[in-house]
Amino acid sequence: MLRLRANLGLLRHRDLHRRPTLAATAHLPLNSLTLSFKMDTSWMSLPRATTEYENGLDKFLDFIFSTEGKNGQISCPCIDCSNQIWVDREEARTHLQCVGFIKGYRIAPFISESCETPMLDAEDDMQGLVHDAFNGFGENIHENEIGTQNESQSMPNRNAKNFYKALEDAKKELYPGCKKFSVLSFIIRLFHSKCIGKCNDKGFSMMLDTLREAFPYASIPKSLYDLRKIIRELGLSYDKIDACPNDCMLYWKENSKKTECDICHTSRYKANENDPDDELTIPDTDKKIKKIGAKVLRHFPLIPRLQRLFMSSKTAASMRWHEESRTKDGYLRHPADSPAWKTFDFNYPDFASESRNVRLGLASDGFNPFRTMSVSHSTWPVVLMPYNLPPWMCMKQPYFFLSLLIPGPSAPGNNIDVYMEPDL
Repeated sequence: MLRLRANLGLLRHRDLHRRPTLAATAHLPLNSLTLSFKMDTSWMSLPRATTEYENGLDKFLDFIFSTEGKNGQISCPCIDCSNQIWVDREEARTHLQCVGFIKGYRIAPFISESCETPMLDAEDDMQGLVHDAFNGFGENIHENEIGTQNESQSMPNRNAKNFYKALEDAKKELYPGCKKFSVLSFIIRLFHSKCIGKCNDKGFSMMLDTLREAFPYASIPKSLYDLRKIIRELGLSYDKIDACPNDCMLYWKENSKKTECDICHTSRYKANENDPDDELTIPDTDKKIKKIGAKVLRHFPLIPRLQRLFMSSKTAASMRWHEESRTKDGYLRHPADSPAWKTFDFNYPDFASESRNVRLGLASDGFNPFRTMSVSHSTWPVVLMPYNLPPWMCMKQPYFFLSLLIPGPSAPGNNIDVYMEPDL
């Protein structure tokens, strides 16, 4: 059986179409910083324009830079940086003066005055998730409506309705008086538990029924299908691409309208369908049904998945680890230490000059989805790994990207390169 593992190569950062958050690895806890003396923290709750706040901020910065500063910088605890970006004193003071400390930031956990660490607002997180999922749709929706006042009474389009529905779920309480969960956060937590716990669909559907009976006033989806529809709007989609049953070609791009293979002349669609069009008309009716491809490749677009890595300040910093944080002592610990990596950098200095440009590894192998049943079948997943990440991350399951799912029943063999076209 063919086993494939190769360097897929190279994706320029500018091709991601989104400027990531620049961040450095944080060495301080997110919501707490321990100081060795008693400090008055009342100034932190004062308006940031007051003299008391400015004086307290100066004392805070004096101590932090004297104890935690590295090369004249600290990880900034402002709302925007969230302890993930290293800045100098002047920039840190500007950030804390303009936007303030992150929620729940404590200067000392053992100081005499009592203070409670407020919980992070899940509702704010959910609304941010909705805006990210719809690519800032809500920010531009009014701009898109300029000059269309005459259509203001018409129903919003599908994207608008989905956006408003998701935003409403992010704000709506799970049940009257619930402060812990919004409808959206509960659905995401529930579905996450299903995936991590490997709960089958039937068991999960039964659990949904039980929850709805126990909490009739809660906005819980009626079925797993309804729950998945909500999750699907926030998640990452995939494309279906018809392929020749003999692995000769893909019906993609300029070949998307063809109905038979250019090489072996095999029909694109399953047998017993003679209609040459993409749709089949049912006799004695005007209804049309879409034909079913004889072999369908599932393609999971790569760029949206890489964008998710750069949306998080933590993983954005890790994507630059190979250049900015790697120990360069000649030992082979990471693909960046290999001669192949160094040779590529030498031959293509323009690409190598930007540490955020993405380098990918590719692996593929066949498996039988029917397990121990006596069925001869081989489905081939193609998995990508971002080698920009440090070794303790790049080979871990959360950072494996399923890029292609090549259907069986037989292995593609040497024709696997035909299926690589969408990735290349």
